[in-house]
Amino acid sequence: MSDHDVHDAVEAFLDEADDAYGEYEQGYADADATLRRLETAIEELRTASAE
Repeated sequence: MSDHDVHDAVEAFLDEADDAYGEYEQGYADADATLRRLETAIEELRTASAE
């Protein structure tokens, strides 16, 4: 995986994490839904970094 690909994967994770936290703080999602989103984003980041 190139440095550019790692950077893109990290950016995608951070965007997803920011969105998840934002929706939680605004009351659009509960804690369980937010954690599931973050778990999915973490797994996607792991998969992308393993390639």
